[in-house]
Amino acid sequence: MTGLIAHEWIERVGGAERVLDSFADMYPSADLFCLWNDAPERFPGRRVAESALSRTPLRRNKALAMPAMPFVWRRMRGRVEYDWALVSSHLFAHHAKISTVPAERKFVYVHTPARYIWSPDLDQRGRSPLVRATAPLFKPLDVRRARANVNIAANSNFVRTRIQDSWGTDATVTHPPVDVARLQATTDWRSRLNGSEQRILDALPAEYVLGASRFVSYKRLDLVIEAGRASNTPVVIAGSGPEEHRLRARAQQSGVPTQFVRAPSDALLAALMQRASVYVFPAIEDFGIMPVEAMALGTPVVINAIGGTSESVVDGVTGVAVRDFDDRSLLRQAVEEAAGLNSDAARAHARTFDTARFEEAIRAWMSPTSA
Repeated sequence: MTGLIAHEWIERVGGAERVLDSFADMYPSADLFCLWNDAPERFPGRRVAESALSRTPLRRNKALAMPAMPFVWRRMRGRVEYDWALVSSHLFAHHAKISTVPAERKFVYVHTPARYIWSPDLDQRGRSPLVRATAPLFKPLDVRRARANVNIAANSNFVRTRIQDSWGTDATVTHPPVDVARLQATTDWRSRLNGSEQRILDALPAEYVLGASRFVSYKRLDLVIEAGRASNTPVVIAGSGPEEHRLRARAQQSGVPTQFVRAPSDALLAALMQRASVYVFPAIEDFGIMPVEAMALGTPVVINAIGGTSESVVDGVTGVAVRDFDDRSLLRQAVEEAAGLNSDAARAHARTFDTARFEEAIRAWMSPTSA
């Protein structure tokens, strides 16, 4: 059977891209389609078809491109007649119309209903004047197109509830894949580092709290710095992004020793996690893959009690959930409690989110289409 895997847009890093990677591995003969592809090296030897938007300046500004996206997804063209479609959606990809695919053979994996229009408080891009002006116009359309889908899976119970509240429909829940087996196959990630990376690791304090993600506002890495200040623990911030200057200024103002590791390789990030006393993840996320990666490496986590991240952490066993990151006493207590948790318990729990488990669940959901 001929299949199509559709994805909003392809970035170099991101949790949604890891789901896409699993989909592509599961169905190597399926075609790939996206609005635009910013990581052409991601699928070597495999053609990734892009929409007409990829040939316009709009690909560089998602908020400006948003009004055009629903119409692009409804006007997909191709010479292949597909038997099934697997759609990865966090904005409007679930609107996709593939003329030869019946409704019962279209499967939509939802990372979130479009934050831009349904939860602008969780994504600053949803606060732009253009998005605020157009969002009310798209809500009825988004509801209608979402309800036309027969098979919907959510990446967490948190997102399932948002699907119910936003679209008035239901979804099964399948947590996204985490490459736990790969992370745990290396006993000491320091052994995988090159010379310059080892020097970076050697220069870090013996104990530190780690924050690692893209440097964007909703990830709340400023609260990682506050966690270090509250617990009197040095801080390491790893990643890259437009908020770097602001984060460096915040660290300087806080007085807590803070070191930045820009754009670490996968190996260096794993080593940073493995050496950290605690991994702090304050964001309200749909699921949150990186806390599971930290647990896979034996590092306990401090996470936000609100959001999908709380579904992957056993409070008091593999990490600590915090309801108020503005309360310094609670934050200090959470960091100190997490630092004393059992590493083996964290590693064992993380294995329940391994990629093999995800792929088994997706195949069962799509059966007999994927047979």
